Amino acid sequence: MAFKRVFGIVLDSVGIGEAEDAAKFDDVGSDTLGHVGAFWKGDLQLPNLQKLGLSNIRVTAPIEGVPVAEQPLAYYGKMHEMSVGKDSMDGHWEMMGLPVTEPLGFFPNGFPQALLDQITAFSGRKCLVNKPYSGTDVIHDYGETQMQTGDLIVYTSGDSVLQIAAHEDVIPLDELYKICEYTRSITIDQPYRIGRIIARPYVGADKDHFTRTANRHDFALKPTGTTDLDLLKAAGLDVLAVGKINDIFSGVGITDGVHTTSNADGMTKTIENAKRDFHGFSFTNLVDFDAMYGHRRNPEGFGEALMAFDQQLGELLTTLNDDDLLVLTADHGNDPGFKGTDHTREYVPLLVYSPNFKTGGRALGTRETFGDFGATVLANFDVAQTTQGQSFLDDLK
Repeated sequence: MAFKRVFGIVLDSVGIGEAEDAAKFDDVGSDTLGHVGAFWKGDLQLPNLQKLGLSNIRVTAPIEGVPVAEQPLAYYGKMHEMSVGKDSMDGHWEMMGLPVTEPLGFFPNGFPQALLDQITAFSGRKCLVNKPYSGTDVIHDYGETQMQTGDLIVYTSGDSVLQIAAHEDVIPLDELYKICEYTRSITIDQPYRIGRIIARPYVGADKDHFTRTANRHDFALKPTGTTDLDLLKAAGLDVLAVGKINDIFSGVGITDGVHTTSNADGMTKTIENAKRDFHGFSFTNLVDFDAMYGHRRNPEGFGEALMAFDQQLGELLTTLNDDDLLVLTADHGNDPGFKGTDHTREYVPLLVYSPNFKTGGRALGTRETFGDFGATVLANFDVAQTTQGQSFLDDLK
């Protein structure tokens, strides 16, 4: 079975239970979907994900409020990450056949002063904070100081990221982006080798009213090798990126990329792609689950976001053609019911659907790498594979 178009949607951070190597990351007990369901006490309404077979992935412990489907419409399973980290970049690169095997730079005690001095010399602005921090807490605690001084709020997390926050009225977006571009240029190689530099602009009059804007921009490392996106593009296929996909791959292997302001906007643009006549792969990231609810440990908001997504998923399902394939998955966990504020090492769900399936869904089992997703896309378009992963295309009937 071959499809003219494949739609991949990454529900950023929507894990489905601790991975077998969770202990290495101090994440034993993490379960993003399980804990969100438990928080909602049976009121988590996800009819479209339910009928595709979301709880069939964990039939012995279904997500509360999401019954196991007797005849699931999608093929279902879960994927294990083989990359050494649990960042978005690791997860997305691995999906496209390029697992991250060398640990990236982590700075749990803050960045070296030499690096901050370089940023200050380039920008003419001093650096505040320089330690791990919640993104919303850091602007609450230091945002007013940043407005008064014009300094840069520099902070990190449990991932390989250096984040720079600044009020849009104090440091214009173009200037903030230039500072982040420069920081990206000096942290590519050792001794830093940081995965992502993230511009984090915010607005508001005071600490009780600061909000981060949709003008976030990720400056990621360029892929260190060939990805499945490169192979698809080289074969003359369309590769459409929705949301932060373009940032994560630094535009490499993409023929058309669009920015999004929210999960809802990301789904709207994906549905717009479904109404276009193209031949190839549409790849979407929905970041709100992670940025707005997972890191903030907000299971109520996480559940609301899942239900809102499910409604738009219903619209997308009715828009798909018989020769379309839809793949739903995630890049890591970020359990809002777990300790801390960082990503969690979890299996990620795998739901694969086409209106053309004749027999309904079946189990795809536990995939050894996220790269099975990209390998399946390549196999569908008969593109020779030089990357990691095993296709499950032949299992789809």
